[in-house]
Amino acid sequence: MTADVDVLVAGGGPVGLAAAIEARLAGLSVLVYEPRTTPLDKACGEGLMPGAVRALARLGVRPAGREFYGIRYVDSAAAVEHRFRSGPGLGVRRTALHAALSARAAELGVRVESRRVDAVRADATGVSVSAGGVQGRWLLGCDGLHSLVRRDLGLAGPGVPVVRYGVRRHYRLQPWSDVVEVHWSPAGEAYVTPVGDELVGVAVLGARGLDYAEVVSAAPQLRDRLRGAPVGSELRGAGPLWQTTSRRTRGRALLVGDAAGYVDALTGEGIRLGLAQARAAVAAIVRDDPAAYERDWRRLSRYYRLLTTMLVGAATRPALRRRIVPVAARLPGLYGALVERLAQ
Repeated sequence: MTADVDVLVAGGGPVGLAAAIEARLAGLSVLVYEPRTTPLDKACGEGLMPGAVRALARLGVRPAGREFYGIRYVDSAAAVEHRFRSGPGLGVRRTALHAALSARAAELGVRVESRRVDAVRADATGVSVSAGGVQGRWLLGCDGLHSLVRRDLGLAGPGVPVVRYGVRRHYRLQPWSDVVEVHWSPAGEAYVTPVGDELVGVAVLGARGLDYAEVVSAAPQLRDRLRGAPVGSELRGAGPLWQTTSRRTRGRALLVGDAAGYVDALTGEGIRLGLAQARAAVAAIVRDDPAAYERDWRRLSRYYRLLTTMLVGAATRPALRRRIVPVAARLPGLYGALVERLAQ
């Protein structure tokens, strides 16, 4: 197979652009296919953990945002907070993050075309896609939760035990805290992230049929904070969140980020993990060793998959759910160790 480009990237979201930047920094030619208009928005918590901030800086990307210094769990009767020891995180509007990555990719000569990748074919010699008839030596599938690349390559895994969704909106008010707050209620979890001097993002997670207003109202402290606050964006949803894969590689095609499998947004690790996977995928390409990426993916995501699966299991059982914050408050050392591990 004669390649037109070293690396085709399917999906121009944050992880796809990060993978493209990694490839250019490694001296590879890159073409990104992304049918949506830049900058891209998405329903997410918008909190970058300290490890993600450092990973972006290594790529030469420093998005504008508001620093936060820890994670606080809250319910109607208890609260527990851990402040990062490894430096601050950053609350960033998803559009600002995408714009910063787009600018850096353009600076490095990454080509982006407004196309959707489909009819993917991959083997040991290269990859091809129907869009534009382009062939590449490698393909990185970075096209998100509902990845078409994953589907075309036959890498989707079995059904999942829990179906959950997320919904996000912003409020125009001054952040009242310098940490990300997670409000636990019987109706769902609400993640509060300061993303600007006068802008707060509130993302809620819960089961199918999730009602945003109900989750906010069921968290008394959050409800009181938001009462009368002007809305800064429309509701935006995502899901179902849990996606499984049988493998992350087929021939010279590699799945990266949410396309490679996702459990839940409970631990806020999506971007940090996606950036680490992008780096590992490009390293495997440079070594011409896709099997190395499969091993690295398992190593990089092991802790995330274990902890998030356990938390989702507890969050979906009412008897366990109401004990999460009280137990964390009684064991602040353990809570802090878990948060610090996620912050790396």
